[in-house]
Amino acid sequence: MEIENSNKQSDHNSLPESHTSIDMADTGEGSQVIAVRGKPTTKVNQLGDPKTPSLRTVSLSLFHAAGKAVIVFAVLVSFIFCLGVAQRKGWLRDSQGIAGDQKDAGKTSRYICPMMCTPPTSKPGRCPVCAMELVVAAGAASNDGVSITIDPHARRVAGITTAVAKSEELKRTIRSVGTIEFDESRLSTISAHVDGRIEELYANYLGVEVSKGDNLALVYSPQLYTAQAEYVAGLQETILDSVIDQRQGMSAIAKEKLIEFGMTDSQIDDLQASREPKSRVQLKSPQDGTVLEKNAVEGDYVKAGDSLFRVADLKTVWLVLDLFPDDAALVRFGQIVQAEVQSVQGEVFTGRIAFIAPTVNPATKTVRVRVEILNLEGELRPGDFASARIMVPALPLDQVYDPDLAGKFISPMHPQLIRDTAGPCPLCGMDLIPTSDLGFADQPVPGQMVVTVPRESLLLAGNHAVTYVETDPGRFEIRQVTVGVMTDERAVIVEGLAEGETVALNGNFLIDSQMQLIGNPSLIDPTRAPTFSAEPLALPRKLPQVFAGNLGRQIDQAFQLYFEMQETLAADLVPNAITQNSLINSLVELDKSEVVPNLAKRHIASARHGVSQLRGTIEDWRSDFRRVSHAMLRVATEVRGEQTASSLIHYHCTMVPGNGGDWMQSQGEKQNPYWGSKMLRCGNLVSDLSVVALEKAFGKSGANP
Repeated sequence: MEIENSNKQSDHNSLPESHTSIDMADTGEGSQVIAVRGKPTTKVNQLGDPKTPSLRTVSLSLFHAAGKAVIVFAVLVSFIFCLGVAQRKGWLRDSQGIAGDQKDAGKTSRYICPMMCTPPTSKPGRCPVCAMELVVAAGAASNDGVSITIDPHARRVAGITTAVAKSEELKRTIRSVGTIEFDESRLSTISAHVDGRIEELYANYLGVEVSKGDNLALVYSPQLYTAQAEYVAGLQETILDSVIDQRQGMSAIAKEKLIEFGMTDSQIDDLQASREPKSRVQLKSPQDGTVLEKNAVEGDYVKAGDSLFRVADLKTVWLVLDLFPDDAALVRFGQIVQAEVQSVQGEVFTGRIAFIAPTVNPATKTVRVRVEILNLEGELRPGDFASARIMVPALPLDQVYDPDLAGKFISPMHPQLIRDTAGPCPLCGMDLIPTSDLGFADQPVPGQMVVTVPRESLLLAGNHAVTYVETDPGRFEIRQVTVGVMTDERAVIVEGLAEGETVALNGNFLIDSQMQLIGNPSLIDPTRAPTFSAEPLALPRKLPQVFAGNLGRQIDQAFQLYFEMQETLAADLVPNAITQNSLINSLVELDKSEVVPNLAKRHIASARHGVSQLRGTIEDWRSDFRRVSHAMLRVATEVRGEQTASSLIHYHCTMVPGNGGDWMQSQGEKQNPYWGSKMLRCGNLVSDLSVVALEKAFGKSGANP
């Protein structure tokens, strides 16, 4: 390699002395030999400094340094990446980060689909599956195992509304479809009584309206003329002949013959006055009505027995219904029925039940019920279909209250005929009967008051039903309830709710899904939900029927056996099988009695079922004893013996697991059967149920004050 002076462009021979030509050769030791023409050669580095490394050495050093820097940079990047992954996975956190995350987690809302279509998310919006608005999930920080708290904002978003359980006289509606038919008691067939010929036909088309006594046809009959002649001849018999045989006088025999030939009393009287037989006689209508059938025309010869006309009085028609046997058992004679027909829009026709078939149709398994309806305007046509509604008490009772029938008298054949006093029926002549004999009370029946809630507040799953009770603002507690009869809008709660409690109406499915998310009892597993209300059992405000004699002693015996169970549990012992079976037998005997009211029998049956389920450890007995106590308390509101009528006390303990427990005692110091010796005196006096105390509270009539 040659290095020349940059100021010279000639070859090396022409250089001045002050400049030299330098030849450089590699020595292989990181330095180069530079040959300078005319001067000795020396070792120098690339910079021309004899004390520093050569240019090759510097280049290799820089290359090695750059490689190390790349390696360090790659390691640093890898470390940062791994640190980010560790932090993202939560493997690496400092104390401040954990506290910060917990604080942020407490503030971050989780949103769920009300129908649980998708997993929870941290972002609001709509469900991608069902398109419903996502709602804020409630936290489980204050989870008590049976309730959930929803803040007002989430409540508004979810559209949760509430309703109050109330005690009312609830009626259920029996719906059926029937046909309009003729009133068979107002239907007549007019036949020919003698052979003859139709000379004139006055009712000569179908549908003509006729009144009783109107002429329908003029009939020529030689046979009838002969009978008239015999009657006229009999009228001329001597007095001696009538004395000899009064009953067999010719006139009497001939008159009977004329009646058999279809002549009316007025026609016979006219014949008797005129003494002139006629070969042509008018055929008259026996009743008011409409001609439905006409089987002859003028000039036809007819024989005795031939049907000529059929007349029906359509001012009253029958509505014939087919009810299921369980529905037919709830209706009674004289009960009001509302009917609507498609041909008369917007009008409701009312009638009363006139007949309930005593048998079940083997083909349809239904019971035929006949309703009598007034049809003064002729709007109802036989053969037409009609939909009917019958309002009956939600709970079957011995007596029902109908203000139109209270203290009245009714015809046994025509239920539309109702009078204030007794007497004969003007239509059929039968004696009117008191409506009380048919099960209609003279005064409102207190036993018809039941606790009800809207149907949509219930969540049903098989034989279980739950509802959500708002015990505090925003706090909804699950409650397992026993549902009775359900109407179109409301449901009877037999057990589990008290009057005045607030239940969730709309949005209860959302509340239930929230309960599922936090592991609380829900519709999926309702057996873990509490069954009883936290309040004492609400009893109807009424006086019980007090029985004396053998029935009263049987009632007192049943309550005495219950008291023995209560005292045994309070002593931390399990009642023996003898007491349990004796109580079951006593309740069975009361259920068989014909004197005990049906409502009391229903509570007796519930108590008998509850007693039969008592078994297991003392904890199991105490848990199920509440149901028996509730049933016996309800029995005490209906019937008493003389002993229980004089002394009976209702207690309630709020400390009993599962929303408290009720029990009864006849007298003595308070003894809690649910806690025994642990809290023997725990409990509050709910009320004195003695008849004397009840009379002071409600009055001797038993009505609400």
